[in-house]
Amino acid sequence: MLLNQFLLLSAFLFGTGIYGVLTRKHAVLVLMSIELMLAAVNINLVAFGAFQGGEVAVVGQVFALFVLTIAAAEVGVGLAIVLLIYRNLHSADLDDVDSMKG
Repeated sequence: MLLNQFLLLSAFLFGTGIYGVLTRKHAVLVLMSIELMLAAVNINLVAFGAFQGGEVAVVGQVFALFVLTIAAAEVGVGLAIVLLIYRNLHSADLDDVDSMKG
């Protein structure tokens, strides 16, 4: 397989994630779109590492592992915030969160 195929897949996933972040109003869907963008970044990291060959291949995989770890922490904190917002407002709509400003 060619590097261009991985880059096109990654660009499609990243573009879909950006579209989801910009257009969705539900907080959980926005978090899912952010995860989609992070998956696209991981594809890039592993693909570039694999096509460099040698010891560099492992570096791409290690960076992808770090991104997965950060993504797991982001989901944990993000879902906790969404649950608190839902508990207070009885809605996970991001337009309702704007009304909570001081």
